[in-house]
Amino acid sequence: MTKPIDPSATTAKNRRVFLKTSAIAAGAAMTGSPALGRAVHAAGSDVLKVGLVGCGPRGSGAAVNALSADRNARLAAMADLFAENIHASRRNIKKLKSDQVAVDDDHCFTGFDSCRRVIESDVDVVILALPTFFHPMYLKACVDAGKHVFCEKTHAVDAPGVRTVLAAGEVARQKNLSIVSGLAWRYDTGVRETMKRVLDGAIGEIVAVEHTCNTGSLRRRARRSGWTEMRYQLQDWFNFFWLSCDLPGLQLVHSLDRAAWAMREEPPVKCWGMGGRQTRVGPQFGDVWDHHATVFEYARGARVYAYCRQQDGCATDVSDCFHGTKGRCDLLRCRIEGENSWRYEGPDCNRFDLEHVALFSAIRGGTPINNSLYMARSSMLAVMSTWASYTGQEIAWEQAMRSEHVAAPAALSFEAEPPTKPDAHGEYPLPIPGLTKFV
Repeated sequence: MTKPIDPSATTAKNRRVFLKTSAIAAGAAMTGSPALGRAVHAAGSDVLKVGLVGCGPRGSGAAVNALSADRNARLAAMADLFAENIHASRRNIKKLKSDQVAVDDDHCFTGFDSCRRVIESDVDVVILALPTFFHPMYLKACVDAGKHVFCEKTHAVDAPGVRTVLAAGEVARQKNLSIVSGLAWRYDTGVRETMKRVLDGAIGEIVAVEHTCNTGSLRRRARRSGWTEMRYQLQDWFNFFWLSCDLPGLQLVHSLDRAAWAMREEPPVKCWGMGGRQTRVGPQFGDVWDHHATVFEYARGARVYAYCRQQDGCATDVSDCFHGTKGRCDLLRCRIEGENSWRYEGPDCNRFDLEHVALFSAIRGGTPINNSLYMARSSMLAVMSTWASYTGQEIAWEQAMRSEHVAAPAALSFEAEPPTKPDAHGEYPLPIPGLTKFV
């Protein structure tokens, strides 16, 4: 039988643990200059040393994107919770960028303090591509140490994490540091040109937005003999809410970010939604769901309808449709229909390279770029979407931003107990709409 989550049982304790671990990460980062550290390169400087924290497929890909974006960038340090990830990542990146990889064994760091050790290794830029839970505290640590940062999506799994991202963004502004988000569609050439026309009024006032992100299942890691429960959850982090923020954090956040962009970064008044688990059932799928549907309501009457599903064997669709008073926009196809019909006919691009081109150009040109506001707000939309499904209640923006609920373990070690644990039958507690509360 499925057991309801009781957030109130963990909120206060985990809040203290979250603040403590954040403080530890930040304190460790204070090896950097309190003002404009050496990581703030003047225009025309030569080599920029890059540290990679999180050596899974996305982190490895981001490192290749960074090295492709700047021929004088050098991968100088690598960190991950697991040594096997570092070895595989270094080997694979070397195959593509052998002349830009300068990571010896002494600069490969493992464990929960590995981000601190990368920061202390004198890198200029840090790529963060970890389970989402870690992003806020490590972003803060990097900025406090005077490092430029590329941070993969999603950027937080709860409101305190969102507020940490916002605070780190403000520190980065004061220090003239750059923060670039992995919400990569903001750097896609065709999408940028299409969105510019939408914001300039090509479809009139937006009255409704439809986002669909229906795909098959993501990868999962089977439990191995000898692993602690914490190690298992960290290896299979896609399938645990406290690490991933469920499907809205894993995939729908890109769609929600594009909605926020089109709505001129105006937050919604509230949202409501529904979801569940139909095909991905059993302990091997942790505590996340396989479908969510959320409606966001805005003060001027517009609505955003956002759907995501990960079920194998079903129809797939990833699309955005913006409906306005003068027409409609199919954003991902870069097409506008109506009074001002238009379609993008420019060249294709690699948005994953372009976000790093923007970062390194900003560093070398001495013109910092800071994505922290939208990366925090779009992450908050993902948090709201998840909890609207979990609770079956309306979630107001102001309520969500004030939330003190923290998804955090009592300690960060492989022997510590994670926030969710299986029962005697191996089943994890699941939220039950109508019973689960958002606090």
